Amino acid sequence: MSNEQLEALREQLDEVNMELLKLVNQRGRIAQEIGQVKSKAGQKRFDPVRERKMLDMIAENNEGPFSTSTLQHLFKQIFQLSLELQEDDNRKALLVSRKKKAEDTIIDLKGEKVGDGSQKMIIGPCSVESYEQVYEVASAMKEQGMRLLRGGAFKPRTSPYDFQGLGLEGLEILRRVADELDMVVISEVMNPQDIEMATEYIDVIQIGARNMQNFDLLRESGASDKPVLLKRGLSATIDEFTKAAEYIIAKGNENIMLCERGIRTYEKATRNTLDISAVPILKQETHLPVLVDVTHSTGRRDLLLPAAKAAFAIGADAVMAEVHPDPAVALSDSAQQMDIPQFNEFVESLRQSGLYKL
Repeated sequence: MSNEQLEALREQLDEVNMELLKLVNQRGRIAQEIGQVKSKAGQKRFDPVRERKMLDMIAENNEGPFSTSTLQHLFKQIFQLSLELQEDDNRKALLVSRKKKAEDTIIDLKGEKVGDGSQKMIIGPCSVESYEQVYEVASAMKEQGMRLLRGGAFKPRTSPYDFQGLGLEGLEILRRVADELDMVVISEVMNPQDIEMATEYIDVIQIGARNMQNFDLLRESGASDKPVLLKRGLSATIDEFTKAAEYIIAKGNENIMLCERGIRTYEKATRNTLDISAVPILKQETHLPVLVDVTHSTGRRDLLLPAAKAAFAIGADAVMAEVHPDPAVALSDSAQQMDIPQFNEFVESLRQSGLYKL
């Protein structure tokens, strides 16, 4: 084939491409008009009978060279895109998105504002083990001017033989300490049926990474009047994470905090891989406060300070970290918890860096 013939065929192809472009856009405009008519008539946009009829027409009139299955697949994509054209862009937007609400959501936790531009620390032991343990950590927090106390009463553990938490007794301990020291209690709830009971003791419902897509738990939390701290799942994409938050807000609860806590990758140097880029993405695409859990993302005590600096530098509203009076004897996650002198040094280093201001 000569170059002249090749160029002539390419010109024909370009002409067909332009004709297809006009026809596809013409189809889109007709689909939009159909959507408007259906909307006024109160009809559903998707009509499976009509779609099947169009696919059958394609099969009956296909003369090749493309196979019927190939063309039907192509047209099904066009049908789907046409349905999306019929949707109102504002109605399609998630309730957690900036398209629905441009201004930042600010959550008031008994006077502690999260999402207002200030920076907060959420501190506490991994697991509640005793009143004395929690009180000692909370007292150290109090001396540093911190009031957001975390602690696990119900612990989702990889092994069924590991310490699973004190349950109700743990919640009672958290509430007692919080009342004595004027703290805010944040604790994880695992079972939707436990929300009503747990909210008698806690101020913030935490939904852990392993429960990010426990949809019954998300809905039940959305029906509560307590703020929710939602952690990103171990292997969740940002899209899946924001849609999990949508389950909560769709039930009426707008007081949601998103927490990046590391995702599972092939890397073994840290417990998880801290996706620090998730912070500005979530801040740009949603109106919700964004937190970073430096303890669970790194799993290493020696990396908590640099990870916290990175979190605050990139715009996190709060950092979560775990503290235990004697990590060596902790019933869970001993390697990643700071003792109290290390915690004080951690806070002082953050302050000296200028990245954290109480």
